Amino acid sequence: MSSKVKQPSRFRGALRQGVSVRELWSWAMYDFANSGYTTVVLTTVFSAYFVGVVAEGESWATLAWTTGLSLSYLLVMLTMPTLGARADARAQKRRLLFTSTAGCVVATLLLALTGVGEIAWALTFIVLSNYFYCVGESIIGAFLPEIAKSDSLGRVSGWGWGFGYFGGMLALGIALVVVTQGEASGLGAEQYVPWVMGITAVIFMLAALPSFLWLRERSVATHRPAMGMLKRLAFAWVETRDHYPDLRRLLICGALYQAGIAVVITLSAVYATQAMGFSMSQTMMLVFTVNIAAAVGAMGFGHVQDNLGHKPALAITLCGWLLMIVLAATATGAGQFWASAVVAGLCIGSSQSAGRAMVGAFSPDQRLAEFYALWTFAIQLAAVVGPLCYGLVTWLTDGNHRLALSFTSSFFLGGLLVLWRINFHRGIARKAQTDQNAAGV
Repeated sequence: MSSKVKQPSRFRGALRQGVSVRELWSWAMYDFANSGYTTVVLTTVFSAYFVGVVAEGESWATLAWTTGLSLSYLLVMLTMPTLGARADARAQKRRLLFTSTAGCVVATLLLALTGVGEIAWALTFIVLSNYFYCVGESIIGAFLPEIAKSDSLGRVSGWGWGFGYFGGMLALGIALVVVTQGEASGLGAEQYVPWVMGITAVIFMLAALPSFLWLRERSVATHRPAMGMLKRLAFAWVETRDHYPDLRRLLICGALYQAGIAVVITLSAVYATQAMGFSMSQTMMLVFTVNIAAAVGAMGFGHVQDNLGHKPALAITLCGWLLMIVLAATATGAGQFWASAVVAGLCIGSSQSAGRAMVGAFSPDQRLAEFYALWTFAIQLAAVVGPLCYGLVTWLTDGNHRLALSFTSSFFLGGLLVLWRINFHRGIARKAQTDQNAAGV
């Protein structure tokens, strides 16, 4: 009898040759690690803390928050294509992943030092932490096609994304305990929120360690010559037009629907407190519920995606987002708003996982980091436009959050229209041809 432990067939059949279940787990642990940052810092605690405490509830506070996030996304848009191409040229995805993780952890720790009126420092640290988070999120996605077989990209992406939400729930659960105890003791948010930021940073650091210990880099250095930042971006965009038209349409589709998702991720806590009158602890319980639904959606829908097809699966989730907008924007009581949160959770995990898998299906093996960087560019463009539009609508309408949320539906409708024009089979064939040419076949 062999002394080797057999891998579970469910996982083994989805992985490329030479990829172990431990490596799959170490890759998924990065999703587990960084989900705490988005859940606690961007979605729940610090967003509401900034608007209500740091900016002291001023009418421009939501716009200031969305502007800061938009600046960080703009920086990612301008730099990520160059960083991705350089990582491919030198086969240094792991190094870039480590650097971005360290940057996000340190900047999150610095958020703990911000208090009432310290708007400039708070915005500086949120710009830095979110920038580094986005770089890491792009690079970890570029490992997906090296781990999963081409016909299993959806389920493996879903496993990672779904597992990630448990990391978000862990960080949020601990934060909820800190907030609840703080409120019960009569403490102000400026006293307990710094502890939440510190705990979130430590969880990120510890949970990311398996990725740096066991995740392998299989790509070979391409040694492609370096280009300037804007030149690399322009070159990559033109190349998708000439050689990868369906990837180009996917990027446009992603930029549209991710704009709507960005609104939900970054402003759900603000909406819950400002439009629905939720307390911080109620908002945290709401987001906790969203994370449970998101984990179910991501892990379950990955199998549906591989069986039904990437394009129809994504279309279903975008229709789900439209339903969520209707429920949330018309909610007058807590029950309907909670229902909209469950729908949002089911859609957020499945739609983000589906997009990541489709990029892997269209990307040549030797240009994974570069093409995932283009996907990151599209997502960050969305993250600039979506929340900024929301902030502008609330500002121009004297704080009408329901109208701002209703406007968000236009992003999901636009995504559906562009998705309809993607020829998935042609995109797959183009990737296969490029890989064969690179291999000299």
